[in-house]
Amino acid sequence: MKVIVDGMGGDFAPREIVKGSLTAAREYGIKIVITGDSVRLNEELGKLNAPKDIFEIIHTSEVITMEDSPVKAIRSKKDSSMVKGLEMVRGNADTVLVSAGSTGALLAGGLLKVGRIKGIDRPALTSLLPFRKKSTLLLDMGANTECKPVNLAQFALMGTIYMENVLGRKNPTVGLLNIGTEETKGTELYKNAYQMISKLKNINFVGNIEARDVPEGAVDILVCDGFTGNIVLKYTEGLASSLFAMLKDAMTQNAVSKLAALALKPSLKQFKKKMDYTEIGGAPLLGINGGIIKAHGSSNATAIKNAIRQGIAYMENGVLERIRSAVESAGEDIR
Repeated sequence: MKVIVDGMGGDFAPREIVKGSLTAAREYGIKIVITGDSVRLNEELGKLNAPKDIFEIIHTSEVITMEDSPVKAIRSKKDSSMVKGLEMVRGNADTVLVSAGSTGALLAGGLLKVGRIKGIDRPALTSLLPFRKKSTLLLDMGANTECKPVNLAQFALMGTIYMENVLGRKNPTVGLLNIGTEETKGTELYKNAYQMISKLKNINFVGNIEARDVPEGAVDILVCDGFTGNIVLKYTEGLASSLFAMLKDAMTQNAVSKLAALALKPSLKQFKKKMDYTEIGGAPLLGINGGIIKAHGSSNATAIKNAIRQGIAYMENGVLERIRSAVESAGEDIR
């Protein structure tokens, strides 16, 4: 198994990327390939006194930025750290790429440089949302702003395989995000998707899920189009940030509240850790014919280390091959 890290992708590259990669290499006992500017990467490795035998650096002279047009960047910046990583993934079933770079470029690169799994119309971006009772896998969270019913059915299938084999939840429940629980609710897209998903074998579909039930962890997997999913994701992130700020204000109002905060400090730390995206690290781009893990653009070293862990689990549990087999078995039900 080969782990490739996009050394120049993300807000804090290459410093945090290198730090996280070093921690992962030591903790998981693996050798990591880092793509990017070799001078800057070696400088960061030197600052950390990193042993050279656990890294391979692939020098690149270009960087894809968040401002670049995704498709244009993939086609024109052929010597970028992201493109080089994608090219190494193409055709190599035992290779995974971790990148905190531009989501749009990574998606475009996955399609153009690696390709889709046969039978999958569109790949899906996933995200694990931490809630009170349990976390929920959301897909799609922004790769496809417009979808067809078959796309949502394929998302349900791929999400089930990932949840079972990487996150360890057997027979995970699948819900369709909607404005009501009745199967006749929603647009034509969601009404038709409901019928398609309900017919799929080996999918534990529990029907429509209203937004108010999502934070309770109503289902293991929540399926929706990318436009809706991105709104849910951004709203959840903003709400969590706002709640933490409100809680901090309440705990520092006076001497009594400060004493209460001191007593609650261990519990509050545990709560904050549960809500921290860096503990999850990254999530796979499902449907691409290769291992690609997308880390948050503002990932620190901890997030990168955990994204690499997700990549290792993705490969070790054969998610790619399992999706291929499931798509073939489903046949016309998801086409």
